[in-house]
Amino acid sequence: MTFDDTGPNAAGRKDARVTTGEQPVDVLLSDGTTVQLRPIRPTDAPGIVAMHSRFSERTRYLRYFSPYPRIPERDLRRFVNVDHHDREAFVVLASGQIVAVGRYERLGPAATEAEVAFVVEDAYQGRGIGSVLLEHLADAARRVGIPTFVAEVLPANNAMLRVFADFGYQVRRQFADGVVHLSFPIAPTEATLEVQRGREHRTEARSVARLLAPRGVAIYGASATGQGVGAAVLGHLRDYGFTGAVVPVHPSARTVAGLPAYPSAAAAGLPIDLAVVAVPPAAVETVVADAAAAGAHGLVVISAGFAEAGADGAVAQRRLVRATHAAGMRIIGPNCLGMANTSTEVRLNATLAPRLPVPGRVGLFSQSGAFGVALLAEVERRGLGLSSFVSAGNRADVSGNDLLQYWQDDPNTDVILLYLETFGNPRKFARLARGIGREKPIVALAPSAHAPGPGPATGPDEYAAGLGAADPGVVGREAPGPDDAAISALFAQSGVIRVDTVAELLDVGVLLANQPLPAGDRVGVVGNSSALTGLAASAATAVGLTVADGYPRDVGPDAGAADFATALGAAVADDGVDALVAVFAPPLPGQLPDAETDFTSALPAVLAGGKPTVATFLAGRAPSGVPAYPSVEEAVRALGQVTVYAGWLRRPTGTHPELSDVDRDAAQAALRPEAFDPAGLLAAYGINVVESVLVASEQEAVAAARKLGYPVAIKAAAPGLRHRLDLGAVRLDLPDKARVRRAYAKMAAEFGVDVLVQPMVPPGVACVVELVEDPAFGPVVGFGVGGVATELLGDRAWRAVPLTDRDAAELVDEPRAAPLLRGHRGAAPVDRKALAELLLRVGRLADEQPRARTLTLNPVLARPDGLSVLHATVRLVSATVRPDTGPRRL
Repeated sequence: MTFDDTGPNAAGRKDARVTTGEQPVDVLLSDGTTVQLRPIRPTDAPGIVAMHSRFSERTRYLRYFSPYPRIPERDLRRFVNVDHHDREAFVVLASGQIVAVGRYERLGPAATEAEVAFVVEDAYQGRGIGSVLLEHLADAARRVGIPTFVAEVLPANNAMLRVFADFGYQVRRQFADGVVHLSFPIAPTEATLEVQRGREHRTEARSVARLLAPRGVAIYGASATGQGVGAAVLGHLRDYGFTGAVVPVHPSARTVAGLPAYPSAAAAGLPIDLAVVAVPPAAVETVVADAAAAGAHGLVVISAGFAEAGADGAVAQRRLVRATHAAGMRIIGPNCLGMANTSTEVRLNATLAPRLPVPGRVGLFSQSGAFGVALLAEVERRGLGLSSFVSAGNRADVSGNDLLQYWQDDPNTDVILLYLETFGNPRKFARLARGIGREKPIVALAPSAHAPGPGPATGPDEYAAGLGAADPGVVGREAPGPDDAAISALFAQSGVIRVDTVAELLDVGVLLANQPLPAGDRVGVVGNSSALTGLAASAATAVGLTVADGYPRDVGPDAGAADFATALGAAVADDGVDALVAVFAPPLPGQLPDAETDFTSALPAVLAGGKPTVATFLAGRAPSGVPAYPSVEEAVRALGQVTVYAGWLRRPTGTHPELSDVDRDAAQAALRPEAFDPAGLLAAYGINVVESVLVASEQEAVAAARKLGYPVAIKAAAPGLRHRLDLGAVRLDLPDKARVRRAYAKMAAEFGVDVLVQPMVPPGVACVVELVEDPAFGPVVGFGVGGVATELLGDRAWRAVPLTDRDAAELVDEPRAAPLLRGHRGAAPVDRKALAELLLRVGRLADEQPRARTLTLNPVLARPDGLSVLHATVRLVSATVRPDTGPRRL
């Protein structure tokens, strides 16, 4: 086994501390405001003194157990000078001033405990700062080998006791000498993660809610002439009937669009929660300060000229985000269309769209600003009612994930539609979707997948190791990832209905907004045209639906509306039908009395039956509440997508089972950059690889075979050949040194002198297990049966990490070649439970070790009595912060 690290400075590479100690981070408080958290600096001494001066006597006493009216110089120097290892401290800043500080101190040079303490300025207490500090302090302590925090708290300090008690830690308490002594392990657990994510949900939802339901809106950039983007938004706000105050901010005009204008938002003397910005990019930061002074909670920046305009614009965008967050606000945009809330209590149209769709129960997110106007117009044409709409533009801050958090609890939203161009935090999207999708359906028009391709040569931030041989074919190159069909399956795993076009997005949205979910996949097709009913039946089969027994049912071209109503009623009452497809062709002129040609009159009674119904009318217009489509194929495709979602809802969610023989400490030891041990990393998760020896001569091959024990196998060492029995790159069951010498000579002549020697293991079905980083879902685990044909066809199943027991079982059974595992043509079935457990272990490794960028186990020989992993390749990055892990941050 060798380790190949081709990047510069490989031997002396340090494991970068991926903590908030590296750079400041922005975090959300429980009321939705933003603050900055960063490590303390010696230059913070004046800020600490100033904060201390603002403490009430009670706050000083609860923190220091004494009046402590001022900080002595010696204490101050110690407070602001820490080593960021045994002693760490973070400060929280709001509007540029320190409002809280938290610290830990190790109880001795090699101690495994550290005392933790923090204090929050009175004006900021009760807003969740204590829990944020505890998250970041615990994360920093764990990274330097401190597993336990202790604290001493006065019994009267109920708020601090609640911070520790509510965090999910197993807290041990002792009362002595008038003080409560606390001790608790700080390793993340399911309970602490649940608490942390619950707080994340509430803070992000609250921050968006304050923007979508403002008491007042300030408009920057509305000209007095009525021309331009700002004036357009102002007109739309006014004309839609916004229920709050509308305040045009103009340097000189007294009125704008008939409304009083002010030189600053604060000058209006009205509550301002939202600022809509349509000024040139150079003036936006001035607007941030003015809006903050008026008490605004956030900005909608319609102005363009930021990251979409190039490098200089990207720099300006970063400055804008920093300034806005420092002022406690959030940003929608820049370069966005705006946002809207159709609630009668708000009536907010802060967009460039002159008209909004009717109020309804659908939340719509569009990343694109330019496309948003056309999207809203199409929504209106379809009669799809919206609850709220947000266009994120460059998505510098507020993203689709924030809107998912908001819509999850929004009582006015039942269906969520997303138009996404990129993913900012894919792991978080997948996690949120899995939870929210069980309450409210999510439909996403998302980017097509692209498998990671060859990358640049491995640099100082990434390196690879193969078990058994240096693996130059893998270094600096991504493993193949999920194709587009697999990405759709990953969306389905998360409960997201993925569509490919805007038309499909709205087709599915209309159906979800107006009809119940189907109880199964059996479809009854009823129509008055044999051609249309036959087309609908074929379309249903093509999308995975089952045409119910006795269908399609053609009432004939001579049937009138009453006959049609009778046929539909019978289909609704049929216990073998879960959903209906109704198709209408116009009768020939004079064929029926006028009273019998109104086929739409047959539908209202069907809706009362509680079964979802889609319709295609080649004449007339469907009544309200019946999703109607211009073609049979569109109607059936939408029904098929909704049926898949309904099936996902009915399936058990699965669990994350406990796995034996998982040793996280051993995994961390194996990841040491000075001596990376891929076999040790895999073994720490219970994944054992059959030993192999790399040789470069006949003598070495014979010596290796003698050491491993006959019989042996020898394989070409090149990564693309070591399982290619069909090319002669693998020679099996070699019983003695003579056979080893002859096999080596032939293989070296054909494939090169580097050869692997392995002990023979019992035969089995060759399988492949992969871990790759997907741009849409983060780490995903793939499984397939080995072989040239299955590789050529891309026969892999994929699931996003973390894996449940159900995910693992489905992975094993999903590939098209999976029948080979169940005893094809009389062969003995393999141990599929062992394969599922292997997948769970790979998923656990991927979830807990973000440095593992890709992993390939190929081949894995599956047998009736278990399995053997014959080769493994691991590719690492030296240090990384994986999105959606660690303490909360924006």
